[in-house]
Amino acid sequence: MIDINLLVNGIHHSLKVKDNVTLLQVLRDHLGLTGAKIGCDCGDCGTCTVIVDGEPLLSCLALAVEMEGKAIQTIEGLAQDGQLHPLQQSFHEHGAVQCGFCTPGMIMSAKALLDKNPNPTEFEVRRGISGNSCRCTGYDKPVKAIMAVAESESRTKSENLGKERH
Repeated sequence: MIDINLLVNGIHHSLKVKDNVTLLQVLRDHLGLTGAKIGCDCGDCGTCTVIVDGEPLLSCLALAVEMEGKAIQTIEGLAQDGQLHPLQQSFHEHGAVQCGFCTPGMIMSAKALLDKNPNPTEFEVRRGISGNSCRCTGYDKPVKAIMAVAESESRTKSENLGKERH
């Protein structure tokens, strides 16, 4: 067993794990964070996507011991003070959830994209979530939901800049 220290959703965790345990297994089985789903378990579907140090990561492919000292964010860490994250709210409002199995991974991929590129084109959004397989939505509703958040945040920034100038 190996001692590891993880920072997950801003909370420090000290654990003992076997050297072959994946981050996905630690999140689900040790920490009870089941938002990252077990889909293909081989990196093809994206349902296990989390954000590690600002980058989307397929947690089924990453060993937990490799996460020492890294900041990990899961879907459970997005909502704050009982309020859904804008992406979660937009997916709900746009009916982009369908069965919901792929939704957490898709939202995490979208968040990583918007954190780096707050004003993406539709093509960039589609590319940003291309690693997330969805059998229900056809991607149109998730793309609209993500674009709505980007447009809303862009509009808010523009309004705030206008207030600062006056």
